[in-house]
Amino acid sequence: MLRWILGGREAQGTVEKSAALFIGEEQPKNCFTEMQVLKGHFDIVRFLVQIDDLRFASAGDDGLVLIWNVETGECLLELRGHTQQITAMTSYTFIRGGNAHTALITASSDRTLSLWDPDSGNRVQNISDLQSSVKCLLVLDRLNVWLSGGNELCVWNRDFELQCKMVHHSDAGISAMVELPKNFIAAAMDKEIVIFKLNMSGSDIAVMAMRHLADHHDTIHSLININDGLFASGSHIGELIIWDSVDWTIQAYELILWEEPAGESQSEVRLTHQKQIERSIQHMSSDGEFIVAAVGSGLYVYNVLMKSVVAYRKMAHDSNVLHTMLQEDGHLMSCSEDGSVRMWELQDLPLPAEPASSGFFGMFGTFGRSSKQSCPPAKKIPEVPGLRSLELTGDLIGHSGAVQMFLSFKEKGLVTCSTDHLLIVWKDGELQSQLRSLAVFQKLEENQEL
Repeated sequence: MLRWILGGREAQGTVEKSAALFIGEEQPKNCFTEMQVLKGHFDIVRFLVQIDDLRFASAGDDGLVLIWNVETGECLLELRGHTQQITAMTSYTFIRGGNAHTALITASSDRTLSLWDPDSGNRVQNISDLQSSVKCLLVLDRLNVWLSGGNELCVWNRDFELQCKMVHHSDAGISAMVELPKNFIAAAMDKEIVIFKLNMSGSDIAVMAMRHLADHHDTIHSLININDGLFASGSHIGELIIWDSVDWTIQAYELILWEEPAGESQSEVRLTHQKQIERSIQHMSSDGEFIVAAVGSGLYVYNVLMKSVVAYRKMAHDSNVLHTMLQEDGHLMSCSEDGSVRMWELQDLPLPAEPASSGFFGMFGTFGRSSKQSCPPAKKIPEVPGLRSLELTGDLIGHSGAVQMFLSFKEKGLVTCSTDHLLIVWKDGELQSQLRSLAVFQKLEENQEL
C-alpha cells in the first residue's frame, strides 16, 4: 500500500524475500489508505504510549518526549529534561479533583526517572541518584505503587518516594516485569525468571525474592501476562514457556526449531548463526486466549486453552519481527526490521500446511512437561483440529527504517515509530474522506451557502 507514493523499498534484513508474501497495491481488506508523517524527533523513536482518546507520547534515543494529537498530527508539547536516550516509558493514572488524570513516567540512560504532566509539559518529579539505568517500568494500580527494574528493583509510591529496593549482584539486571496475583511480581533476568513478593505492612513495603525459575536455556526477550491465571516467557533460542501465575509451575514448554532434520533437506547447510537468531522470540502479545509470538522473521498464533497451534508463518516478514498485536475477529498486526507493518487474518485452511520441524509449539511434543528434550523429527504436520492459515491482508510501506512498535487508536488510526526518526499515522481513507465532506457541508451551512 502506498508504494506509488513512496517508491520501492528494499528489505533491511538478510532473510531471503518470499514472493508469496508480496500482496501488491490492491489490498481490499486494508483500510489504511492515507498516511500522515510526523516529524519532531532527531534519532530513533522506540516508544509509544497512549495518554487518552486523542493524545499519545513518543520517545526514543534523542531523549525527547513528544506529545501528539492523533487526529490532527499536531505536536502539542516537547518534554525536555533527559540528557540521554529514553530506556522505558509508561503511563501513570491518578485521581485529581475527582477526575482521572494520566501522567507519564520515563527512564533514561542518564540514570534518571521523571514524572511528566502531559497537559502542561512540566516535569513534576525527577530522581537523579540512581546507581544504574532503568530498563523497565511497571505500575501497580491496585497497590498504589510503581516499580523500576534494572540492576536494582525499586518500589516507589505515587509521590515518587522510594519505599524499598533490592540490588542484584549480576550484570544481567531486570529486563521485563509483569504483575501476578497476591502481591507477587515476575521479573525476567537473563535466562531466569525471579518471583518477587511485595510485603505490605501499613505504609511500609518490603520486597523479597521468593523463587528463581531457571528453566530457560538462553536470554529471555519477552515476558507477558496471558490472563489472571497464566503468564508466558520467550527466549532467544525459541523456548516458549507458559506458567501458572499462582504456583509458578510450567503448564507448557515448547521449543521452536526452524531447522529441517539432518538428511531430509539441503537446508542443513544453512544452519548458521543467522538461523539461530531467526528463531528468537522477540515479542509476544495475548488477548487471554491466544498468544501471537514474533519468532525471528515469522509469526506463530497459539491457542492457550486448547494447547495447540492455530496458525503460523515461518517467514512473515523479510527480517526480524519486533512487535505484534492481536485484534478482534481473528485479525492481528506485526511490524519488522524490514520497515513494514503487516495485517493478517486467520482463515480456514484450504490446503495442507507447509512442513515444519520438531518442537513446533508442541505439535510434536507433550504439553505441561519441563523436559528440554525434543521429540523425534516429523516429516509433515499431522492432522490438527482447528489449524488455520495466516493470510496477509495488508502491507503498510512508509518507513525507511525498522519499525519499532505501533499503537492503535481504532477508528482514529494506527501510529508507528521507526529508526528513521519518523512517526506515521495511518488512517482509514474512506472514513477520512467522509469526515472531510461533512466538514465542508458544515462550513457551507455556517456561511449560509446551502
